[in-house]
Amino acid sequence: MSLTLEQRKLKRTGFFPAFFIGGLLAASFPILNTAVRPDQFIYQPLPALDILMDANWQMIAMLNLSFLVVGSCIMYHTEFSGRAMQKMEALPQRTGNLFAAKTILLIASLIFVLLLEMASLAFCSYHWFSVDNGFWMDLLKTFGYELALFLPASILVMVIASLCPNMWISLGISVICLFVATMLPTDSFIFSLFPFAMPFQTLTGAPKVSVAPISVLMAAGGETILFGVAEAVLGKIRRNLA
Repeated sequence: MSLTLEQRKLKRTGFFPAFFIGGLLAASFPILNTAVRPDQFIYQPLPALDILMDANWQMIAMLNLSFLVVGSCIMYHTEFSGRAMQKMEALPQRTGNLFAAKTILLIASLIFVLLLEMASLAFCSYHWFSVDNGFWMDLLKTFGYELALFLPASILVMVIASLCPNMWISLGISVICLFVATMLPTDSFIFSLFPFAMPFQTLTGAPKVSVAPISVLMAAGGETILFGVAEAVLGKIRRNLA
């Protein structure tokens, strides 16, 4: 399955408008939060990016995970409706290509949302704070770090959606995982490895896990590969049972 074909399918689902509007909503949160309560932020003796990430990222991460959950359910709902997925598994073609194309589009949509949010943080930093010469490098590092931590959850929600013909079941499972992540202790490295909990961690601000960021990145990479392999194995099992 090509990316072009998957993109055409999604044009009729509201997937792209949902990510666009959701991205604007998430990006507007730091601006509104700082505009309403500027005195609580601008006088703190910390770098601007630290203050803004500490004050806003938990809500932004929650919204981004919600976008991933809804997006994955929309993607596979189009395949399971009308038993299209079952018919496709009986054809001589690799369903793994379908999963890969959908996942790439989901991650690309996430990158678009993250860019909007980073632009919002940059606007807040320049409008309400004084920034130094290293601000843009710190912002790029933060963007890359958060993108890497979102990858395991991105793959996992796609795996869940691909396993559940009923969209409401996959939505329910992913939402439960999301709320479990919000209740896990933020100072434990083991609990922080839960895929839905990883995106709440930051390079700057709080909460911080008492472990080197490189260890978190390695764990995120390992989980991403693990979930990708799991989908490949499950895909072969589904094809044999089709």
